[in-house]
Amino acid sequence: MKEIRRLRYKILIVCILGLFFFISKGTAHDYVMNPYTRQEISADSIIERVMTFAPLYETIVSDYRASLYIKGKMDIQKKNFILRYVPSMFRLQKGVREYLLETYSDLHYTAPNIYDQKVKAYQGTVRGNRGLPGLLEYFSVNIYSSSLLNDERLLSPLAKNGQKYYKYQIDSVMGDPNNLDYRIRFIPRTKSDQLVGGYMVVSSNVWSVREIRFSGRSELITFTCWIKMGEVGKKDEFLPVRYNVEALFKFLGNRVDGNYTASLNYKSIELKEKKVRKKEKKKYNLSESFSLQCDTNAYKTDASTFAVMRPIPLSESEKKLYRDYLLRRDTATTHKPSKSQAFWGTMGDLMVEDYKFNLANIGSVRFSPFINPLLFSYSGSNGLSYRQDFRYNRLFRGDKLLRIVPKLGYNFTRKEFYWSLNADFEYWPQKRGFVRLNVGNGNRIYSSKVLDELKAMPDSIFNFNLIHLDYFKDLYFNFRHTVEVVNGLDVSVGFSAHKRTAVEPSRFVITGDYPMPPPEFMDKFKNTYISFAPRVRVEWTPGLYYYMNGKRKINLRSLYPTFSVDYERGIKGVFKSTGEYERIEFDLQHQIRLGLMRNIYYRFGFGAFTNQDELYFVDFANFSRHNLPVGWNDEIGGVFQVLDGRWYNSSRRYVRGHFTYEAPFLILRHLMKYTRYVQNERIYVGALTMPHLQPYLEVGYGIGTHIFDFGVFVSSENWKFGGIGCKFTFELFNR
Repeated sequence: MKEIRRLRYKILIVCILGLFFFISKGTAHDYVMNPYTRQEISADSIIERVMTFAPLYETIVSDYRASLYIKGKMDIQKKNFILRYVPSMFRLQKGVREYLLETYSDLHYTAPNIYDQKVKAYQGTVRGNRGLPGLLEYFSVNIYSSSLLNDERLLSPLAKNGQKYYKYQIDSVMGDPNNLDYRIRFIPRTKSDQLVGGYMVVSSNVWSVREIRFSGRSELITFTCWIKMGEVGKKDEFLPVRYNVEALFKFLGNRVDGNYTASLNYKSIELKEKKVRKKEKKKYNLSESFSLQCDTNAYKTDASTFAVMRPIPLSESEKKLYRDYLLRRDTATTHKPSKSQAFWGTMGDLMVEDYKFNLANIGSVRFSPFINPLLFSYSGSNGLSYRQDFRYNRLFRGDKLLRIVPKLGYNFTRKEFYWSLNADFEYWPQKRGFVRLNVGNGNRIYSSKVLDELKAMPDSIFNFNLIHLDYFKDLYFNFRHTVEVVNGLDVSVGFSAHKRTAVEPSRFVITGDYPMPPPEFMDKFKNTYISFAPRVRVEWTPGLYYYMNGKRKINLRSLYPTFSVDYERGIKGVFKSTGEYERIEFDLQHQIRLGLMRNIYYRFGFGAFTNQDELYFVDFANFSRHNLPVGWNDEIGGVFQVLDGRWYNSSRRYVRGHFTYEAPFLILRHLMKYTRYVQNERIYVGALTMPHLQPYLEVGYGIGTHIFDFGVFVSSENWKFGGIGCKFTFELFNR
């Protein structure tokens, strides 16, 4: 017994010592000694001080102008035929593994987050200003923001409540007694593509970051980004002066290594005054359509011009890449391809690349590649669809703009072809005044009202097997004139015209020995219906932020919802219009940013058709079904996913509501070991009430990844189980 007790004591002592050893080892880097005062310094206390000043430093710069130089080197380590079909990837050359590109730009920043970049010079061994997809956004990082990238994909270690997602450790202490620098490591608490790991060097004078290095994975790129900030006490103290980005692109057996260097030379910096900073509003992100790009025809591409502008000299290996490129180009000039090779080479480019034709004194034409997964759509109700867009733009004097966008599409499930032509002429860019024309064949629409009225006749005299007035093709023509009366208030006037023709013509054949009904009765039932309706739309967004780009007004986001009222009145007899009606709709939409990549979206609306006379089509503007995708980046929320498409045309009135909550760590937080590629999770709730559906409810759960978005929905009709459905959208290369 004594030996057993001794053995137990030994085991207990070993366990206590082991536990003490591991605890001490785990906390060794949480505290360090000040080398001069011998006082303990904790990592959490340093990070809390930096987080306290981060909101101030995030918005302290109101405006700056700088020269931006970027040099990128790409090395094709592994490749197969799939790499050629990656959208936005630079065009590969046969037998060439290494590529080099350089750009020199004038950069103008205006708070809160407006970047105006004019590319002055470009030189490289690749065609066009293209490198690794999605990598250039790493050169506009605000390290004090809650997210490292503008699209909120990467959670910053300096974000508010960032300690929930990161652990911090002191790596070392540097400097003299009056100016200590702390090297702080930040480590993700869970494995996630939205968290990064690395270190930052913090100055004890003003608790600002002097340099930061972070690594992570975003979509198909594994990256390491190093940023050096300006010197303490100078105006560029809170701005980056040097970037180094190492990236590895891996996709289906392809492996491309990229190494980018960027240098900024600031010409002017304006800092906000303290009293102004207290009133500073929340920063809003800009979409790519608000980034100002220089026409590629204005690039300087000669080597002599770039040699003067280049702030970082080329290495010997980089000079060799240019020499090899010039040799290949000279060889290609002497050995021109045949007409057949040139034709099929051009056709191959059209299949896999965006193309833009600049027509002198006419404008520019641009269209997307024919082989592009982003142009395909699939859903359980609509099936497989394909869409192709063309764009024509012409900029006139005074920033007036003409834009023409033809669209073609085909639904393989319904075997239906769709087309549309949208034309805008913005004649008053300061007030966002424009005229718009829309023409095309819209959604095929049901009109059960016609058959219901015929079948309701007692002792009906018609053969219903020959009547097909329940499915119609739609040809529409819309005209609208819009002006922004005051900031955020848009008023539109115009008209809408439709010609709806039965997909299968009907014949009214009398069964039995009955006389034909009077003409005024038969005129109600036609194979073709025409409508003409003047239309007024008012849209108001209170507190809308904007900025002026020359004479053009660019609207940003608002803290408040967007309200809209749409009124339309059909007039009988105009352009052979066959019916009279009134349609009115109200819609409210809002996005609330909660920070840390959490968002709330909600939508509410109602509509009704009134004063109908011989109109048998219910076609609302805000409550409708789309046969073709508007774009793969559409939000799954805000629409009904399981609702039968025929309900959209079956009621004269409706009331609807939608709610979506989005967060990166919601239900799967404790399963991130297996779901690290999930970027966000969403909860969907939708409700609809109309005659015969009181109510229709839809609840769903969805996830978003860099490859796809997926949602599962459960519906209820009149408090009874309705069905289960899902929605899948392809998001690869589209974020």
